[in-house]
Amino acid sequence: MKLWAVVTNGEPLQALNEPDPTPQGAEVLVDVSHCGVCHSDVYFWKGEYNLGHGKVLRLTDRGVKLPRAPGHEVVGRVVAFGPEATGVKVGDRRIVYPWIGCGVCDRCKAGEDNMCAKQASIGVVRNGGFSSRVLVPHSRYLVDPGEIDPAVAATYACSGITVLNAIRKLGTMDPTSPVLLIGAGGLGLAAIAMLTSLGHQNIIAVDVDEAKRRAAIDTGATTVLDGNADDLQAQIAKAAGGTLLYALDFVNCSPTAKVAFESLGKGGKLVLVGATGGELEISLLSMILVPRTITGSQTGTLQDLKDVVAMARSGKLKSIPIDHMPFDKANEALVKLNEGKVTGRVVLERPEVG
Repeated sequence: MKLWAVVTNGEPLQALNEPDPTPQGAEVLVDVSHCGVCHSDVYFWKGEYNLGHGKVLRLTDRGVKLPRAPGHEVVGRVVAFGPEATGVKVGDRRIVYPWIGCGVCDRCKAGEDNMCAKQASIGVVRNGGFSSRVLVPHSRYLVDPGEIDPAVAATYACSGITVLNAIRKLGTMDPTSPVLLIGAGGLGLAAIAMLTSLGHQNIIAVDVDEAKRRAAIDTGATTVLDGNADDLQAQIAKAAGGTLLYALDFVNCSPTAKVAFESLGKGGKLVLVGATGGELEISLLSMILVPRTITGSQTGTLQDLKDVVAMARSGKLKSIPIDHMPFDKANEALVKLNEGKVTGRVVLERPEVG
């Protein structure tokens, strides 16, 4: 199999060739036809994350050994499986749930592999979809996309489930209550599509890029604001037209988290989703005078993926823009995303797989 792998962080991906893995036990080998490219892949490529206050989390601190092929938004066809695998046959097209846990802890037993302390995620600890073939540890991590466009279906394994999981953390919302979204990239647009499919009618999207603001309107946002505005918080308050109770930050750096948090009224909730990093200083007394909730959100569960697919198959979930690129353009895709030149999602494709 061919891998576009990170060999040295910050250096171009290298094309490597390795023997196809032989599935054992309940394992399933998937021939990759489509793989979405996520900002997490960019951080993986760079090799470090901003923890704020001058501190960084390095890729090696997450148990990653190089070389490794990134890519966690995978769709492909089953080509082989171990003797204990059930419910699959050669040729099946499947979405791969990538956030694999240890399988034995309480979180994994509760169906929350993404919250496992010993994750072995595809595209992070295991080779991902920047490889022509992906070894999946069990057939339960495979979801049938039906007739969904496979390029779109691939994005559901990260952006789809990440936004659904984050939206669910906001709790029960009146459909007319304003929801603030910071960032209209792949995740932000997916969140707009998800919110509109759930019946929400008042979505305020903020982005620094004009093209992405236009895409936000096309996807269903009711108001868009320029993230570079000096009076952004005042503009958010005006757009909300009253108390703002719900905010999702898909950038999650110091300035964006600050403006989102400070825009909330009493009882408001801020869900931090992006991985840009930084820090947020909070007045402790303000948390008493204006009680608010801040929570993080990390990807989503296998059930979230099944729920997103069901929504898409019902026709309720609108697709975000897809930028199709050949599999062998993996380096170009990472650079393009890193430079902010992607509206929606880049998806690498191997048309020969079908």
